[in-house]
Amino acid sequence: MEDIVLYIVAVAWLYVTLLMAVAERNVVAGVMTFLLYGMGPIALVLWLFGSPRRRRSRNVERGEFGGGGETAAAPGPDSSPGGPP
Repeated sequence: MEDIVLYIVAVAWLYVTLLMAVAERNVVAGVMTFLLYGMGPIALVLWLFGSPRRRRSRNVERGEFGGGGETAAAPGPDSSPGGPP
């Protein structure tokens, strides 16, 4: 659900910056307005808020499912069979 809201906000922000760019007097100023006020910040926000999802999918591909403390400790030298009595 949070992803949908994030994308709705991103599309709305791009719409606002597109209207700002159209209102510029010069084509170059319009393009720069759209790139610097629209695409740049939205790309940064989507990249930052998407990093937890990328981390989760990377862990799933590796077989690491998270959940701290579930790894088994390696046996120490005292627990090896056939050691000194």
